[in-house]
Amino acid sequence: MADQSYLTGDGRDELERELEELKMVRRPELALKLTEAVSMGDLKENADYHDAKEQLGFIEGRVKYIENILRTAIVVENHRNNGIIGIGSKVTIVEDGTSEEEYYTIVGAAEANPSERKISNESPIGAALIGHKKGEKVTAGTPAGSIIFKIKKVE
Repeated sequence: MADQSYLTGDGRDELERELEELKMVRRPELALKLTEAVSMGDLKENADYHDAKEQLGFIEGRVKYIENILRTAIVVENHRNNGIIGIGSKVTIVEDGTSEEEYYTIVGAAEANPSERKISNESPIGAALIGHKKGEKVTAGTPAGSIIFKIKKVE
């Protein structure tokens, strides 16, 4: 799975919105800031010029990255309701020996965001969950060691 990138429909929409924002708002703002900085004269010691140039470089890199992801990624629409975990599945798990439930959405690497409980299908836990269903136990090899989870719910 690591050779191919995947996106959920929501992830694609989010990246398209970000790309639009970068191209239509952020890039023109920085181009204007850069033009204003150049008009101030000596560029060698012009902090505004160097800052705008650096930010513009970051934005150009991000635009290229997003365009590449959108062009090459397989968009997975999770319409199946067969209970088998795949990209787009919302999963509730419990680590063996605890009663605390953890909730995750399995997404492609490009849209993973652990703070939003979106984990990549390539992450140790995401990869371990793929292809399993409610009631099964899976073992994830994490940097902290192997962890066994029981799958409580799949949406």
